[in-house]
Amino acid sequence: MAELQTILAALRADPAGALQEYATTRGWPVGVDGGYLFVTTEDWPYVAGAFDNWSGTTLTVDSGFRWAHVNATAGDGYKFTDLSTWVADPWARSYNYDNFGEISLIRPTAAHLDRWTAVADAVMEPRTVRVWVPEEAVTRVIYVHDGQNLFDPDAIWGGWHLQESATTGLLIVGIDNTPARMDEYTHVVDSIGGGTVGGLGDAYADFLKDTVRPLIRDEYGEPGPVGVMGSSLGGLISVHIAWRHPEDYDFAASLSGTMGWGSIGTGVHEETVIERYATLSSPLGVVLYLDSGGDGATCGDTDGDGIDDDVDGGDNYCETVQLRDVLDGVGYTFNQDLHHWWEPGAQHNEAAWAARVFRPLAIFDGL
Repeated sequence: MAELQTILAALRADPAGALQEYATTRGWPVGVDGGYLFVTTEDWPYVAGAFDNWSGTTLTVDSGFRWAHVNATAGDGYKFTDLSTWVADPWARSYNYDNFGEISLIRPTAAHLDRWTAVADAVMEPRTVRVWVPEEAVTRVIYVHDGQNLFDPDAIWGGWHLQESATTGLLIVGIDNTPARMDEYTHVVDSIGGGTVGGLGDAYADFLKDTVRPLIRDEYGEPGPVGVMGSSLGGLISVHIAWRHPEDYDFAASLSGTMGWGSIGTGVHEETVIERYATLSSPLGVVLYLDSGGDGATCGDTDGDGIDDDVDGGDNYCETVQLRDVLDGVGYTFNQDLHHWWEPGAQHNEAAWAARVFRPLAIFDGL
């Protein structure tokens, strides 16, 4: 039991630091001789799971945390509880969702979600990376922005339920956004709400390439085609990532992407991705998928900046169509390296994106 005592000593010295260290390295609950170590810094008296028929195993009160050493089986689900309220372990490496919300998992072998906390680099602040791990061998990987909205059924607008649209062998990597989302997901500055924001898109693209992707390669492998996908500003940054690192991606998908970014605010005009792609002499070699909802009625350059505006269309319809036509003009071929879909009347929210995300995933699956 020496290993157990070593971990407990680290927790007594620095509970938060030790929780993060073992979350990053071995994952909670930590496997030790004779079972698994469960730890919480909350005041739950029990941990319960399949290992005790959900009856509740007492947690030992310690210095700033509670713990239990339990003889459990890989694949068991568990939660912390007072036998009235039941909560998932926020530090658990693996988890899933059932009819009662999130459920923590011990070393699952079936399809599940993994979380990696405090992923950061010198520029991008720490965030959680969530990974949908298929039951089958991984054959392709797609990186998706706004990770906290992708899998959780209690996310805003019901979330994407992206795991339900996952194709066979697809590893889905969701990168959480942060309060700096508007800066990180945009390639240039613009004026929104009277202030200048944006322009960290290059740093975010490099964070994905140089920090997130090595983590995924080390833990899961990164075979086959590699894609990137997002909605709204997440769609914009996906198209920008394809531009910045075309040699590293096979596919980029934008759902309702904000392609007019750089020319939205009055008196501001930076280079939009529409104008950037118009400078190409040939395609980049990345298959692109663009879509939007909206009414698709009237488009026009109402402010004379060269970028079409949604006069009464909505959901970035006009900007998306303008980028589509630019790509067609520089040599992209429809239904080969360029795909476009219009969903008439669809709103700009997670429910609408969840309803049609099967389309880009099917295209990616066919590469």
